[in-house]
Amino acid sequence: MCAYCGTRVTAQTITLDHVSPRRGQTAYDRRDNLVLACRPCNEKKADQSILAFLLARRERAMNLLRFGEHLSPMLIDLIRQIAGPDAVALHERRKDPDYPYAD
Repeated sequence: MCAYCGTRVTAQTITLDHVSPRRGQTAYDRRDNLVLACRPCNEKKADQSILAFLLARRERAMNLLRFGEHLSPMLIDLIRQIAGPDAVALHERRKDPDYPYAD
């Protein structure tokens, strides 16, 4: 699944994206800064800041909230703020094993 748009992508075409662009810095190649992304989303994001990319389409923040729980706490906080309280509440309900509408 693409962490930005939620599209199912085959293993052969999925890409790895740096949430915070690395701009030549190897320190950003850490697990808490990487997500799986479809090629179109990865190309659209390019070297944009995550803030600019998510603000352009807030649905991306909602998807990233769902598929990016492994990201750094700072990124999670930013994603939660952009997604908004309704999306955060829905995300919390989906984590409940008794929630009947997981997908």
